[in-house]
Amino acid sequence: MRYKEFLGFKLSEIGVGTYLGELDEETDRRYFETIKTAVERGINVVDTAINYRYMKSERVIAKVIEEVGRDKVFVSTKGGYIPFDADAGEDPKVFFEENFLKTRLVDPNEMTPQGHYLSGKFIDWCFEKSRENLRVDTVDVYFVHNPEEQLLFTEKEKFYDKLRECFEVLENKVKEGKLRFYGIATWHGLRIAPTARQYLDLPKIVEIAREVGGEENHFKFVQLPYNLGMHEAFSYKNHKIGSKEVSTLEACEILNLYVYTSATLFQAQVIGRVPKELKDRFGLEKDVHVAIQFVRSTPGVGTALIGMSRKEHLEENLEVLEKDPLTEEEFISLFK
Repeated sequence: MRYKEFLGFKLSEIGVGTYLGELDEETDRRYFETIKTAVERGINVVDTAINYRYMKSERVIAKVIEEVGRDKVFVSTKGGYIPFDADAGEDPKVFFEENFLKTRLVDPNEMTPQGHYLSGKFIDWCFEKSRENLRVDTVDVYFVHNPEEQLLFTEKEKFYDKLRECFEVLENKVKEGKLRFYGIATWHGLRIAPTARQYLDLPKIVEIAREVGGEENHFKFVQLPYNLGMHEAFSYKNHKIGSKEVSTLEACEILNLYVYTSATLFQAQVIGRVPKELKDRFGLEKDVHVAIQFVRSTPGVGTALIGMSRKEHLEENLEVLEKDPLTEEEFISLFK
């Protein structure tokens, strides 16, 4: 396993994602075994969110951490969507009313149709609930989850004010010793044109973090999808720093941000779609291996997250580590 050094931490180049899966005990058991085995094989990055499997993914990770030791897992989670607790034993509507409406934590007029919400108080609630679910004193990375969804319903200045409010909460969590770093986990926002409604201005967001936390602020991580079919983070120069137009990955390098890439296998949609010519270029036979090698060979990628809830998938994915990634020159030649 190769590791990337960042701010005193060594992070595995492959991380485990925990998004998908049923809400049953069997899925919990598979996730536990897979994540535990991954840690034993050298993976230390594990990513989740409060809404993944309605808090059950966070609680499985807690059990793994208890088993392997806190220092073996660099854990990130997210908040931004109105969550439900699958273990609460009550109707989701009742849970929503009791936890968010009656407490005035959420204003329904500010919530998107997809259940997204952004405010300092809401992020504070989600953060503390995630910390409770994970049973950790300190969360390693906390992501504001898909903030660009707000831009479909909110003007940009109001949106950035909301983001600032969230950053203020998260900087305070760092001061309290409950958090190491924070960032944004996005889907569309960093892959689209600057003229698009959901576009996220990364240099502006970094500047907001500086205004909130100073030059020593803790906004240090970015997560976005990146794979064979969604390679905009590398190939699309949609950010401007000074007079230079750069891609998201280049911008992150300039701004000293560590990049998690999600959807490495595009939820298995790459299977059966990788052309033979590309397999030959990588010297690999399996589609899944080409997909992983593509991401880990990309300049600027820190950790490639792969959703894995079965040990056999983990073992298959790790086989690609026996082969070195492409050099930067070889990788760039793929786009010529």
